[in-house]
Amino acid sequence: MDSLNYHHLRYFREVARAGNLTRTAERMNLSQSALSSQIRTLEERLGHPLFDRVGRQLVLTEVGRIALDYADRIFSTGEELIATLERSRAETAPLRVGALSTLSRNFQIRFLEPVLGVQDVDVVLRSGSEEVLYDGLRSLSLDVLLTTEPPRAEMGREFTAQRLAEQSVGVHGVPERMAYDTLEALLASEPLIVPTESSVRRGFDSLVAQLGIQPRVIADVDDMAMVRLLARANAGVAIAPDVVLADEIASGRLVTAPFGLDIVESFYAVTTRRSFPHPLIGKLLRSAV
Repeated sequence: MDSLNYHHLRYFREVARAGNLTRTAERMNLSQSALSSQIRTLEERLGHPLFDRVGRQLVLTEVGRIALDYADRIFSTGEELIATLERSRAETAPLRVGALSTLSRNFQIRFLEPVLGVQDVDVVLRSGSEEVLYDGLRSLSLDVLLTTEPPRAEMGREFTAQRLAEQSVGVHGVPERMAYDTLEALLASEPLIVPTESSVRRGFDSLVAQLGIQPRVIADVDDMAMVRLLARANAGVAIAPDVVLADEIASGRLVTAPFGLDIVESFYAVTTRRSFPHPLIGKLLRSAV
């Protein structure tokens, strides 16, 4: 199979952004016919039309939208390559951190504390699903990923996971909800707020099965920040790592039940092999352990 001609891909990208062949040709100092020929060649190579003509506008087809997404990633990675290799020692690129959408915001802040507020250090924080964030590491659009599980074997061998911390999971709520003599009575009587994060949920499901109780779960939550807000609002008691509710526990607004759950949540920083890693990653990983 012939390789892709990236000149054709660049021309396509410019036309796709402008939505007009004539304006793009003028801006790129090409004849309209020459630019049109480049686009047709790319369409022939891909085996699909990239544009539909609607009036005087060129509208991307479905394949065109897919091609533009790839083109944007390809050229942004190329621009990053040039910027990385030409960057002077005095300059620091933005630190791009990905965090699983269910991850505790308090933990994220603790991880980033060594660089927050440091002059000339910009932090870009992105949250999302595991799939999206690992794609970000692969494409080098993220420098590090914060998560609660190490990468699975099927994700590939290019990732390195460092365990940063391990937090006990407890039962947290307003003081008046904690007046029980046993864990069984507490979990069977109070409305529960339970995160969907895998290690916590697995531990909770195993615990209630062992205790032989039917808990009343009023909220299955995929965002630890919402777990925190619901507990603060006295919607129920929260099953969560202490770090999620650290501020509320320290102030006495919420308390932790004096019963061990034997559930722990681990926190990991995942990176990928890079010849030019961000200079602050090493500092953050050393500070976090």
